[in-house]
Order: sequence, then C-alpha cells, then structure tokens
Amino acid sequence: MQNISPLIARVFLGQLFLLAGLSKLGAYAATQGYMDAMGVPGQLLPLVIGLEIVGGLAVIIGWQARRAAFTLAGFSLISAVIFHHDFADQIQMIMFMKNVAIAGGFLMIFGQGAGAFSIDNRKKTANTQPTVSIV
Repeated sequence: MQNISPLIARVFLGQLFLLAGLSKLGAYAATQGYMDAMGVPGQLLPLVIGLEIVGGLAVIIGWQARRAAFTLAGFSLISAVIFHHDFADQIQMIMFMKNVAIAGGFLMIFGQGAGAFSIDNRKKTANTQPTVSIV
C-alpha cells in the first residue's frame, strides 16, 4: 500500500485539473465571461486551460511531479482567494476550504515526491543503475 497510495493520490488530484481544463475548452466563452466578472482578465483562460491540462497530466503520470504539484498548489490557493472569498455564502466557504485541502495534497506530493510508480522515479532509478563494461 505504501507504494501504490502515492499513485492513487496523484490520480485523484490530477484528474480534477485535467477534467476541469478539458471542460473549459467546451465552455470557453462562459468561462471567460465568469473570469471577467470576477475581475480576472479572460485573456488568461488559455494559460489556465494549459496549466490545468498539462499540470494535471504531469501529476497523474508522475513527470516533474514536484514542480507540477507546487504550481497547482499555488493555483488552487490563488483560485480560492479570487473565486471563493464570500464566506457569508456557505457554499463558497466550502469551496474555499476544498481548494485549501487540494493545495495541501499537492504540497504533500511536493514534499514527498511522486512515489514508486512514476516517470520521475523511473528516471531516478535509471540514473542510478550501475553500468557493466567488458574489458
């Protein structure tokens, strides 16, 4: 379980962002309008979509997982502050806390690494394999 749980955690966290990025492609104008209404320039939407899709995939497969996790943790916290700051609305407070919890999960990946079942680990293992030479 110690080897598989980081993979499961990465899939659970990463799929949120992968699916969110893909859904924004299907509702581009509505998402851009929502961003504009919240005071965020809608022109940033392509960057948001790219971050969510690439970052989500990177976390899932464990490629540059620490960097992707740290970036998505920051993105989650910034999103919480910008979009879910109305604590008078219980739903918004819950969404704020959800984003904080997601950031916590990403910071765990940042601190511990991607785990055994990841591209990062395969690269590390490949770099430490002894080479055999026949003289």
